[in-house]
Amino acid sequence: MKPLQDILVLDLSQYLSGPSCTLKLADLGARVIKIERPITGDAGRELYLSNVDMNGESSLFRVINRNKESYCADLKNYSEKKKILKLIVKADVLVHNFRPGVIKRLGLDYDAVKVLNPSIIYGEISGYGKEGPWKKKPGLDLFVQAISGATFLNGNANKGPVPFGLAIADMIAGGHLAQGILAGLVQKGISGKGCKVSVNLLESMLDLQFETITSYYHDGGQPIQRTIQNNGHAYLGAPYGIYQTENGYITLALVSIPKLGELLQCFDLLVYQEKSTWYDQRDIIKQTLADHLKTETTEYWLSILEPADVWCADVMDWDNLLKHDGFKVLQMLQTVTMSDGYKYQTTRCPIKIDGRLMTSEKGSPILGEDTDKIEEEFL
Repeated sequence: MKPLQDILVLDLSQYLSGPSCTLKLADLGARVIKIERPITGDAGRELYLSNVDMNGESSLFRVINRNKESYCADLKNYSEKKKILKLIVKADVLVHNFRPGVIKRLGLDYDAVKVLNPSIIYGEISGYGKEGPWKKKPGLDLFVQAISGATFLNGNANKGPVPFGLAIADMIAGGHLAQGILAGLVQKGISGKGCKVSVNLLESMLDLQFETITSYYHDGGQPIQRTIQNNGHAYLGAPYGIYQTENGYITLALVSIPKLGELLQCFDLLVYQEKSTWYDQRDIIKQTLADHLKTETTEYWLSILEPADVWCADVMDWDNLLKHDGFKVLQMLQTVTMSDGYKYQTTRCPIKIDGRLMTSEKGSPILGEDTDKIEEEFL
């Protein structure tokens, strides 16, 4: 038995942030009913990554909406919305990521919903919150990354701001909403009272930067200084970063520069005895390291550094990672199956409980495939 078994979640969200939250709840055992528009469904069904088509729809939709059911309803149609209201009465959780104002026009804002179901845990995600000059701005992940300041932490100093290679704001906000909903369910179990849990993409991105933003305030507001090359962290000294070798790449983290110089026989590094120089002169140190590390293979350098307990690692692409025993032992992949028999491999929930993997065999739903069953059961 999974911990959220018998918890009923109504998922009115689409794209990535909301569905990533409800996926986490589903993987922990909740029953998630995805409410979709007739004919078109969740807009994420057509949001393709690299034009990868999986059984007629996008890989993003297949991955983020596995282990859920699909119920079709037009929320602007009164008779169909009445069915949703009946489902709300029986639900434990409701999740949406409509823009501020839209959910109220639909008559499904928290004030309206809690009249029907006072104990419901009502979760919502927006781009920038309900107040301020950005409240109506599109909550696109790239826009949020840009506004949050995080793009000035990535890449080298002379290359301009660089976004993350993932929709990180969406996924972190989804994780935060799942945390808040779980807290709400605990509160409900104690007091019987429901609550509204609100997160937004921008605040989630700001929370992700708690360390660097705090450093900024306590550093007199000094501008972020990335290194000119091999930047791995704008606030850490050399050698922190990724370096090219003769046949690949290697990462180096927190290590004494003179010790590194001795181990690598890069004697130009021995002059940096003072820790302050590892930050103040990190561009020169990194340039020296970069030139030296290109002279031998990744395997050669690892054979020296790892036995000396230096923080270092190989840099793998997915092809090498998926073939490695270190990946295989994790059992991070699972095969799921859609109702029409289409199978696909994807990652599993990363959480273990009492050593048990939180896996599931159910793939993403065909649009509206559960409508009749749900109506028969609940309506």
